[in-house]
Amino acid sequence: MAQEYETVIGLEVHVELATKTKIFCGCSTAFGKRPNSHTCPVCTGMPGSLPVLNKKVLEYAVAVGLAANCDITRYCKFDRKNYFYPDNPQNYQISQLYLPICRNGYVEIETEEGSKKVGIHEIHMEEDAGKLIHDEWEDCTLVDYNRSGVPLIEIVSEPDMRSAREVIAYLEKLRLIIQYLGASDCKLQEGSMRADVNLSVRKAGEKEYGTRTEMKNLNSFRAISRAIEGERERQIDLIESGEKVIQETRRWDDARETSYAMRSKEDAQDYRYFPDPDLVPVSISEEFLERIRANQPEFRTEKMKRYKEEYDIPDYDIEIITGAKHMADLFEQAVALGGQPKKVSNWLMVETLRLLKEREMDPEDIRFSPENLVKLIALTESKQINSSVAKEVFEVMFEENVDPEKYVDEKGLRTVNDEGALRKVVEEVIAANPQSVEDYRNGKEKAIGFLVGQTMKAMKGKADPASVNRLLKELL
Repeated sequence: MAQEYETVIGLEVHVELATKTKIFCGCSTAFGKRPNSHTCPVCTGMPGSLPVLNKKVLEYAVAVGLAANCDITRYCKFDRKNYFYPDNPQNYQISQLYLPICRNGYVEIETEEGSKKVGIHEIHMEEDAGKLIHDEWEDCTLVDYNRSGVPLIEIVSEPDMRSAREVIAYLEKLRLIIQYLGASDCKLQEGSMRADVNLSVRKAGEKEYGTRTEMKNLNSFRAISRAIEGERERQIDLIESGEKVIQETRRWDDARETSYAMRSKEDAQDYRYFPDPDLVPVSISEEFLERIRANQPEFRTEKMKRYKEEYDIPDYDIEIITGAKHMADLFEQAVALGGQPKKVSNWLMVETLRLLKEREMDPEDIRFSPENLVKLIALTESKQINSSVAKEVFEVMFEENVDPEKYVDEKGLRTVNDEGALRKVVEEVIAANPQSVEDYRNGKEKAIGFLVGQTMKAMKGKADPASVNRLLKELL
């Protein structure tokens, strides 16, 4: 039955910009600080305080607009969106309704049917609200205004997506564009990228849209996928049983895998928008636009093409490395410092990804420097340390960005290349393990592995396994 229905999805994506200060005042935007410590009369909405636009916000908004193929509004202004809520200190939010900074763009996504353009209706600049914290013990709600006035862009798509898979592909494409621009870290778990999903269903082949609902509180790609599937089924069930879908805002509860109604959907007139009298309109000159255009970075698609031509590494490696801006930067800097592309790629693809997964970290959180990665590769390649020591050193380097050369010397981890000393230890191991020696001589190849292990143990891991292997075979 569900096959007879088509899902129609549009997104409103809020992105916190990576400016050091807020959109209309000089307060810090740093995340996770003591509540209400980054506030002033402007961002707490004190009467008589005057906002002043942060130029960096405009630069980031225009850069994102250009990367998303938008028309830039050369004369734009800010509006007041009036509503009362405890985390909104002025009782209005400064946003852009009538003349948003960017319009009529698109991003291209890859789907199972090939590439598809998802239209972008508009991108506008606005300020974030504060944060409500519900205290279960005291049975009260507290307000933290640190986030109030943090600059946002809201990217409003056209209703061009038809499945959860297309939505995720669109979000990943947007996130990569914005991260490559350095405009935001786009961490969903910290709220610096948030998506509201507008969804309706209609019978396959119909031209008219169904009644849409808006889903909020989605802070992971997994939650977004599940919310889309859940809401699609809920709407189909309502239609099948002869009921109407109500236009409303719903809140997704990921733990219970269900959504519930928050409020009936408001229209723009409910907010009584009017131009903000405290902020002057923004006129964008050709020089300003050209400067932003000239500073646009090399995006992922161009990077992938260049990696294929310049570095002899597999397509899979290219895809993973360019999938995070910080990882790509690390790779290129390490190669520029003399690291062999495939060797650098191997350390990023295997050990780095393993540790990121174990510690549930993003590639953006990698702390070790390209200089130290190149030093570690050089130590391994020149056989000054063996592979198991290299992995041990890498773990410490991953955590604390230590200098691997100094660390190896301090801990005495360099490989013992003294043939005489190694031969003496191998002879002792052979003497101490007559059974394994006999097994090996009787054709049991595996027995030598045990003897290698015993030698490495006696050498405290500071021997070259290949040399140990060679000596054992020679002496046996």
